Order: sequence, then structure tokens, then C-alpha cells
Amino acid sequence: MGLEFFYSQPVRIWFGAGQFDRLGEILNELGLKHCVAVCDPFLKIKLEALSTQNKAICAVFSGVEENPQLSGVEAVIRLIRETGADGVIGVGGGSTMDTAKFAAAAASADGEAIDCFRGACPFPAVHIPVLTVPTTAGTGSEVTQVSVISHGREKKTINNPAFMPKAAVVDPLLTLSVPKRTTMNTGLDALAHALEGYWSVNHQPISDQMAKEAVRLVLNNLEQAWRDGGDPEARTNLSLAALFGGLAFALPKTAGSHACSYPLSEDYGLPHGEACAFTLDSFVRINADARLEALCRSAGLSGTDELAERIAALKRLGGLRTRLSDLGEVDLDKLAHDAAVHPLMQNNPVRMDEAALRRMFEALA
Repeated sequence: MGLEFFYSQPVRIWFGAGQFDRLGEILNELGLKHCVAVCDPFLKIKLEALSTQNKAICAVFSGVEENPQLSGVEAVIRLIRETGADGVIGVGGGSTMDTAKFAAAAASADGEAIDCFRGACPFPAVHIPVLTVPTTAGTGSEVTQVSVISHGREKKTINNPAFMPKAAVVDPLLTLSVPKRTTMNTGLDALAHALEGYWSVNHQPISDQMAKEAVRLVLNNLEQAWRDGGDPEARTNLSLAALFGGLAFALPKTAGSHACSYPLSEDYGLPHGEACAFTLDSFVRINADARLEALCRSAGLSGTDELAERIAALKRLGGLRTRLSDLGEVDLDKLAHDAAVHPLMQNNPVRMDEAALRRMFEALA
């Protein structure tokens, strides 16, 4: 009788093989006639060719970096203003979609992008809409109001309703050429989203169901997609897992593993998915409880020990770094401090202060 929760998911989602071929039709249905496309560098030629066939794409920006910079956001804003665009399309991985979302929101703000980044200028409630098209299966950025952007070495995760896409087109065919390492990194990122959304102190029933299915799909398909990137069934299931993972953490938010990922990325250069995976199996053991045991059983596992072992095995299979010794000279005190003070650590169900995090990292030496 005491159960209460809130759930909202305003993004219109088109999912399925070949959906990207319907881009013009979907843009028309959304009422978007003059869009700036933001894409990964290797997609530049494809998007420019598409722009000659589809007049709804008026400009293409392909200068997104792996850890997206505010300078890229500013470049997209200039294109939006120069072309008078009425929409932005983000085609690529999480970095591209985050750049597109930030630029679309900041383009209509009263201040500059740097002011929005620093929190000195609010994002407007009414802004240019975004259509997201993921080409990897992991970040879930296509259905969240989160954008992760860096300015130099300063990296920020900004959660704002202005970043929520208007629509998403999830076409698993776009993931068939994703390299092995990226497949593993992004797949483990999706798994982290699902698990952290599930054990977050803010978890709720609808997100829990998304998380359970995402975990099952990742564990049943990630190794196969890594071994045979052209397997359409494995790729489709991973795209679905990434989508469900995004829906699973969109409201509850992520927790300990993501909090630790930021100093691991900023100070030691780990890509986001690899950085999240670095401590994920550790947090499975730390956060083990009856609820997590139930999730493991729903995924066909015997329990949390097997889940932690499966994650560790996937990291080894993908050649990911798993020990602090793999990162070079590590300032353990700073690493534990920076993870402890990250706001996402407050979402972890087990309290992790600096001392507890130091002990966790020492076990990974």
C-alpha cells in the first residue's frame, strides 16, 4: 500500500533494422525541415552524401572527440545559428549524441556555451529539438537528459531536462561495423547502466524491469557480438539492451561505478565504458543483497558471485585494463577522494567513503 513512484519517458523511439533508411520520413513526421547533423568522423562522408539526397540536413559537423569537448559544442552552435536550423540530429556514439544535445539546448540560451557549462546560465525550457541515432550499443544517451562534456581536463556530467531528445532512431544495422574493443566497452557500459539503475537508492519498479532485461540481454549477447560483429541477432539484442539500460538509469541515475569512472577517465585516460567496467564487478560484490540476487536469478545466474565473475571474464576477453598496475603510476589517495566526492556516489546503496574506496582500489592493485 505504501508504494509510490514517478516515471516519465517523453522520447519517441523507432527501433529496428533499417529504421535509419526512414530518416527523411521520420524527420517529416517530427516537423523538422532544416537540421544540423552531428556525427562521428568516420560517418562524415555518409552524412554529407545523405544531405545531398535529403534537404532536411543543411549542415554536417564531424569534429566530435572521444571525450567530447565544449569546443565541439560551440562549433555546432555556430552552425545552428548560421543556418537557422530548426533541429539537430546526433548520429554516432555517446560523445556525438551528448554534443548534439548540449548544443541544441545551449543554442537558445541567453549566455554562451561556457556559461551554461559552468552553471552561470540556465538552459532554456524551450529549445531546438534533437533526434538521436546511436551507432554503438551502450551509452543509452538516446533516451536520457544527460550530457557528458569536457572543457580541457574538466569533465562534467550535466543532467538537465533540456537535454532530453525529442526522438530516437535505434537501428542495429548501424552497429555491425563497430570494432571489437568498442563493442566490449560499450556493452559493459550498458551493463553498468542497468545494474547501477537497479541498485541506485532512487530505483523504482518500471526502471527495475528495464534493468533486469538489459542485464539478461548483455550477458547473453555481448561475447557473441564481440566474437562475430556481423551477427545480426546479437547486435539487435545489444542495441535493445543499450536502450533498456538507458531507460533503466534515466530516472534513478547511476551510482558507484560511474562515480569512480570519472577520475579514471580524467587522470588515467580510460574510455568511459572501460572506466565504468573497471570497478563494476567490485561493486556487484559490495552491493550484493537479496534484490541483486533476484536480478541474477532472472538473468539465469546462480547469484552475485557468478555475476561478478562473468563481468571479470568479459573484461579479460576484451583485453580491458583491470588492475591499477595497468594504469601506470596511480595516486591512490586522490583517486579515492575524487570518487568519494562525486555526486553519483550518493546513489550507491552501500555507503562508500574515502577509506572504503581506498580499500576497494587497493584490492585492484
